[in-house]
Amino acid sequence: MSWFENKVAVITGAGSGIGHALAAELSKRGARLALLDRDADGLEVTAGQCGRGKVLVRRIDVTDWAAMQEVAALVGEELGGVDAVFSAAGIIQRGSLLGSAVSDIHSVMAVNWLGTVHTVKAFLPLVMLSPGARVVTFSSAYGLMAMPKYGAYNASKFAVRGFSESLRQELAESGSDVSVTCVYPGGVRTPIVRNGLYAAGEPRDAVVRRFEKKVARTEPGEAALTVLRGVEHRRARVLVGSDARAVSALVHVLGGLYQDLVPAVGRLLSRRNSKKPRT
Repeated sequence: MSWFENKVAVITGAGSGIGHALAAELSKRGARLALLDRDADGLEVTAGQCGRGKVLVRRIDVTDWAAMQEVAALVGEELGGVDAVFSAAGIIQRGSLLGSAVSDIHSVMAVNWLGTVHTVKAFLPLVMLSPGARVVTFSSAYGLMAMPKYGAYNASKFAVRGFSESLRQELAESGSDVSVTCVYPGGVRTPIVRNGLYAAGEPRDAVVRRFEKKVARTEPGEAALTVLRGVEHRRARVLVGSDARAVSALVHVLGGLYQDLVPAVGRLLSRRNSKKPRT
């Protein structure tokens, strides 16, 4: 029997990607679900695949603190409590600091960082009433190792990591049995890069092609199974995909030296590509 049987699980970012896959898998395990996303069409599709148990669906923007408080109260009333929260909503942005619009940087931090804080803070009072409840946040392999031209995304995911680690310790210190798990996905086949924000002049189409053909090797369903396995075991950190595990190992071995290695490799690859004959 799954721990999630008859439990109430809240999922932000439920309209696509890992959030969608988590909803489908949790429904199979008999959980009652609150599905939240700003994408109404995506939510409808997800809800249609969740055949078992009660499903509450609400279109919401996680950056809206007042709205998150209202929906938390609604979920508590309609579903009778909350046993697990999955804060999976997120966006990505690519561009140098000088080339990126400040509004795009604000958007990434608002959704990824503040959206996580809003979600967890709004639902935590309900979660703490449930014995052995779970809080699940989503950082990234880019929350373990920074990459050039992803400064805003890196910053937001490093912030989620710090927030999650602090909260896990805070709850343990207070004597609470609520566990906090931070998930670090590598390349997962989701629309996040295709739907991302790009600074002027960035090769959007090329970036999307590379991500979808060479980077995104983990299916969302596989990612969801990995996440739920780690959450059931109350793990502090869940690495999703061989690439995330490789990044974690690399940073462990190299420490801060990777910050010199990555640009050097990038320059080498650029020179090689520039020497290839064009067809």
